[in-house]
Amino acid sequence: MNDQIHSSAPRVPMPGYLDHARVGPLSRPAARALAGANGLATRMAPADLDRLFALGDAARASAARLLDARPYELALSPSTSNGLFTVAAALQGPGTVLVPRAEFPANVYPWLRFEGRGGPDVRLIEPDGGRHITPDSLRRGLTPDVVALTVSAVDSLTGHAAPLAALKEVLGPRRLLIVDAIQGLGAVPLEAEAADVLVSGGQKWLRAGWGAALLLIRDRCAARLSPGLGGWAGVAEPFAERHPAPPLPGAAAHLATNPDFPAAAALGAALDDLAGQGGPAAVGARIRATLAELLDRAERAGAEVLLKGLGPAERAGIGTFRLPGHDPEAVHRALEAAGVVTTRRGEWIRLSPHASTPPAATELFAEALAPFARPMGRARATGAYPAPSKTVPSETVPSETVPSETAPSYPAPSKTVPSETATPEPATPDPTRGAPTTPPSPTTPPSSTTLTQEPTCPTT
Repeated sequence: MNDQIHSSAPRVPMPGYLDHARVGPLSRPAARALAGANGLATRMAPADLDRLFALGDAARASAARLLDARPYELALSPSTSNGLFTVAAALQGPGTVLVPRAEFPANVYPWLRFEGRGGPDVRLIEPDGGRHITPDSLRRGLTPDVVALTVSAVDSLTGHAAPLAALKEVLGPRRLLIVDAIQGLGAVPLEAEAADVLVSGGQKWLRAGWGAALLLIRDRCAARLSPGLGGWAGVAEPFAERHPAPPLPGAAAHLATNPDFPAAAALGAALDDLAGQGGPAAVGARIRATLAELLDRAERAGAEVLLKGLGPAERAGIGTFRLPGHDPEAVHRALEAAGVVTTRRGEWIRLSPHASTPPAATELFAEALAPFARPMGRARATGAYPAPSKTVPSETVPSETVPSETAPSYPAPSKTVPSETATPEPATPDPTRGAPTTPPSPTTPPSSTTLTQEPTCPTT
C-alpha cells in the first residue's frame, strides 16, 4: 500500500484526460489546502483545532456565495450519497417521493431504504424520450400524495441538464425539489435557487477530492425535515443531562458528527478557485466549447452522438458517442493507448473535458479515432436512448486514474419489463454518475409505477 501511495505518479493530469464526470484530478489550490490542513492536524497545537473548524466554516461560506444561500443553510457531509441518505432520513411519511427511472443509484437507494421505515413511498416516473424528465412528464406523474421529486441536475451519461426552475414551478411551493448536483456543480451554471435541497460532492468537476460534500437545506423547507441522522454534532448542547438536546439551527441539525476538516479545506479552496476563474458561467463556456469540438471530431470519424439535438443550455459538460460497426471496447482501448482517458458505458463512450483541458487533447482524440473513421462522412446522431448489445462489458480505467463508480442498470417494477444488470467494473467504491443502458418500457404509466423491487446495480 505504501509503495502505491509513494509511487511516481504524474503531478498534473494527462493531456488527454477527458473523464472529469468520473473523477476530477485534484486541482493545485485544493491540493495545497489539503496539505495545509493535514499539517495542522499533524502538529495540533492548542489553536490548530480552532483553525480546522474555521476551514469548515470558510468552505460553507464559499458555497453559500455560489448557491445564493445563507451559510447556516449549508452543512458538510462526507459524500453525495451520505447527504442523500441524510435527506431521505429527514423526510418523513406519509406521502410519495418521485424518482425518475433513469436516476443514478446514489439517488435511488436512500429512498428505498427508508420506504417502510417512516419515509415516504417511492414511485418511479417515466422520463420523456426514454430518459429525461420534463415538466410535462412530471405533471403527468403528479398525484395528491406526492411530497417531493428527487432528480440529478445533470444526467451522467448524456450530459442533459435538468430544467430545475421549470420542474420546481410544476411542483409548487408545497412539494420539495431535491437535487443531486454532483455532475453539474463546478461545470456549468445551475438553476440552484430552484432547489429546496441540494447535495453535491467535490471529487468531480470541482476537483476537490473525496471526503466532503455540500448539503444545502433552504430555510423555506427546513421545518419539514426532521434531523433523522442528526447526532451529537447536530445539537445545541451535546453534553446536556437530558437527551435529545435541541437541534442546531439550519442544516447543521442533520450532522451526525464533525466533518473531515482537511477535505473541507480542499472543497473550500476549490470553490474559491471556481469563483476566481469567473464562476460557473465562464468555466462552463470553456468546457462546452471544448466538448463541442470533441464531439465534432467524433462525428467526422463517423460517430453517432447521443442526444445530439440538445441546445446549448441543455447540455452540460458531458457528451457521449459510439462508432457503429466497431467494437466499443476496442475503440476505448485505442483511446487509452493514445493517452485519451474516457469512460465506456456499454457501447457508448463518454467524454467530459474541463476548462483546464488543453487543445492537445482534441488532437490526441482525433488521431486515436482516425483508424476507425468512415469514408462516407458523418453518421447520423441519435436522439433517443438506444438499446445496447446483448453483452455489456465493464468499463476499463487507465492505471493513472482513480476508479470510481460503475454504470447501473435498473429493472422496471412491472412484471412485463425484464430487468437487466450491468457488469461492474473493478473499481474503488465511490459515487460517480452512471446510467442504465436500456430504456424502460413506455407502456408503464408513470403515475402508477410504484417501485416494488429494488433495482439491481453493481457495488459502488
